[in-house]
Amino acid sequence: MKRDNTDRTTPARRNDWKTKPMPEKKETFVLHRSFSDKEMNALRRGNIPKAMEDKWFWYMEGSTLWAHRSWTGHCIYRIDFKKGSDHDVTVNRDPEQYKSTGIEEDRKSLNKLLDGWTQTPYDHYNGWLSEIFDALKKKSKE
Repeated sequence: MKRDNTDRTTPARRNDWKTKPMPEKKETFVLHRSFSDKEMNALRRGNIPKAMEDKWFWYMEGSTLWAHRSWTGHCIYRIDFKKGSDHDVTVNRDPEQYKSTGIEEDRKSLNKLLDGWTQTPYDHYNGWLSEIFDALKKKSKE
């Protein structure tokens, strides 16, 4: 059963959106970042997309955050939160599902996403504009 964001008394769950598992082609890195209790609570609430521009569905199971592209359901990031500020990230490396130039690009992209996802309330439109801007900037450098 799909839920919309009007029911925000319960966090997003895996079955609230179409999801596909992390592919076998993946890579890991450590994310060095601290999160306040307020930021972690925002991440625990997750996000159920409510507009076409809202490109991310994410939810937490235990201390693991799963981030999926909303249109395809592809799992792009898995963050295993640890005590302290070093968290294990698994990133999709299937070139048909996710195109990235490497760990440093992923580290920057994920940090930017987390900046938005930890805001209360989460503003998907601002995130969408930021992604468009970054894509245009990257394209102009090619």
